[in-house]
Formats: sequence, C-alpha cells, structure tokens
Amino acid sequence: MIRRLLILILVLAALSGVAEAKIVCSTTVLASIVEDLTGEKCEVVASPSVCPAHYDIKPSDVEKVSEADVIVCHGFEPWVDELVNASGKDIKVVKVSGPWNTPQALRDKYVKIAEVLEEEGYKVNLKKCLDSINETEAYLKKFAEENEFVGTPVVCMQWQKGFVEFLGFNVLATYPPPEMVSAKKYEEIVEKGKGAKLVIDNLQSGTEFGEKLAEEIGAKEVAISNFPLEGNVTTMMIENAEKLAEALKSEAEETPSTTKSSPGFEVAMTICIIVIAVALKRRT
Repeated sequence: MIRRLLILILVLAALSGVAEAKIVCSTTVLASIVEDLTGEKCEVVASPSVCPAHYDIKPSDVEKVSEADVIVCHGFEPWVDELVNASGKDIKVVKVSGPWNTPQALRDKYVKIAEVLEEEGYKVNLKKCLDSINETEAYLKKFAEENEFVGTPVVCMQWQKGFVEFLGFNVLATYPPPEMVSAKKYEEIVEKGKGAKLVIDNLQSGTEFGEKLAEEIGAKEVAISNFPLEGNVTTMMIENAEKLAEALKSEAEETPSTTKSSPGFEVAMTICIIVIAVALKRRT
C-alpha cells in the first residue's frame, strides 16, 4: 500500500513538473498580461523605455530565451527569430498581433493569450482580468468627461491615436515615427494641426519631433507611454490619462498670457491711448 502511494506521488510530481511550459515575452505589454492571467512572474526581453522594433538584443536575452519553451511576441520585433536561432532550441513562437491601447483591444489580447496559456498547461483567471479592464474603461470615460477631453483638438503620434480617440479627443492630425516624416509631410501636419491644444508624443518613439511641432503650432507637448514601465496596461492607461489632464491644464494656464499680446488686444490698447491723449490735449 505504501509502495503504491509512493509511486502515485512520484507520478503526480512528474506530471506537475511538465504541465506548464516556460514562457518568455518580448515586451512588458505581453508579460504583464501573462502575469495577470497566471499570477506568476514572466520574463521579458525588451526594455519598456525603447521601441521593441529598435531594441538591441544582449547576450543575457539569448540566455532568457534558451530557457523558454514558448516566446510570445507582437510580430513586429525583428530580433525574435535571431534569439530563437541563437538559443539552439526548438522554441514555439506565438505571435499576438494588433493594437492593445484601448480597453476593447486589450480585452482581445487577454482572451488570445489566455487560450495560448491554457494550451501550454496553465490555469488562468480570465474573468477577473476582463472585469478589471471593464472597471478601468468606466473610470477613464468618467475621467475624460471631468477633465474636458471630449472634443478637444490635438495632434498625436500615430501609435497613440486609438487611445487618444477613445478618451474623446478630436485628432486633427497624426504623425509616423520621426525618421519617416519628410519636409512635405511636416508641412501637412503643421497645416492640419493648427488650433490643436496638445501634441501627444509616443514616449518610446522620442519627443524631439513633438516638441518642435508643438512650438510651431502653439500647442503643449506631452509624451505618454505605449508599454508599461511598471504594472500592467490598465495602470499605464490611467497614468497616461493623468498626464494628458495635467498637460491640458498647463496649456489652459499658459493661454491667457499669450492672448494679451494678440493683435486685437494691441489695437484696442492703441485706440485707448489715442483717446486719452486727445482728451488730455483738449483740457490744456
């Protein structure tokens, strides 16, 4: 009897040891989703501070991937195949393409990755994650109304358009990665962007172009992230919305000082001076 119990314990231990495949993710977007669904820490390759398409892989990244059974990526990272080949292992590559920076797009990502995880032997808590996204969506809609996002004209980097429009902003123009903006394209953006309150940069794509554009059209520049620096994507969405609210408030506070030097104000002041001068001359 004892012998049979020992055999059963050894069999169960062996099965549990191979039940879950080791997963590595290319970005913090995907890693945070895996962690939310499983409750387990997930290794990530690319730093969230840079665009994954331009990430330079390191020897330590090869080591991470070589220990994995599955690598989950977006599909636009040119270095994934290189890492898999360098690992010398037959690693399964799962591509989860498409945007993620609106609540609906994010829900789709959680559903897709939950399916992948279940296929690899993981137990997932999808309902809890979807409920959290729904709560964040409701919070953001209320926050957008309270901070008067709806209808406010802006220009934004194209990777942020979905999120910015979800918040209710009126996107007058978008721009691609700075290295893809020609002189002609820049003139078009400036023309379409006249009247914008904000120029919204994508942090991972750099801010120099947005700062120049904002100065050109008289708007306030603000950079928001497309990859979680900490926490998960819903945390990032809330942080991004708060940054936009702060930028809009700052823009409104700066506006009065600019209106005082407007042509209409200067003309009115000139007329007042002339009237006063004429009145004083008559008295004398």
